Amino acid sequence: MLKTSKKFSVILSITLSVAFFLVCVFLAAVMPFVVDALITARDSINQVFESVLTTDYTVILILAYLVLAVAMLADGLLFALLLRVYSEKVFTPISVGLIRGVSWCCFLICLIFCGLGLYFQLGFVVAFAAAFLGLCIRVVKNVIEEATEIKSENDLTV
Repeated sequence: MLKTSKKFSVILSITLSVAFFLVCVFLAAVMPFVVDALITARDSINQVFESVLTTDYTVILILAYLVLAVAMLADGLLFALLLRVYSEKVFTPISVGLIRGVSWCCFLICLIFCGLGLYFQLGFVVAFAAAFLGLCIRVVKNVIEEATEIKSENDLTV
């Protein structure tokens, strides 16, 4: 398997985080067109979602922007965490808090996609995936939190 240096890996992750943020900014600019495309797309049995009222369209657009806002918040938290990893400040309460924030963002995205699932059935699948990702990140947060406590105890004994 291809092995890269630790610093290069962190720099690559930071670059991808910035690229993701820029994609989100672009999506924010074109979100009405994306929502229109989703509404007029055909489903698996070749039917168009035709019963969208103006209020439904507005609700879908608001939920889409909420998903985007929460995703940008999570990306900002990941960016801050990556900067801490780059400066070798991983096992700190601040880092644990950043990971906790990302996990809560995943759970919030899960809830928003449950709302979108009322309009698009695939929304429930995405909600499930977001909930599972949030759970995985919570586990990592708990591991990092425990390691932070052990490191703190070790620092006090030295």
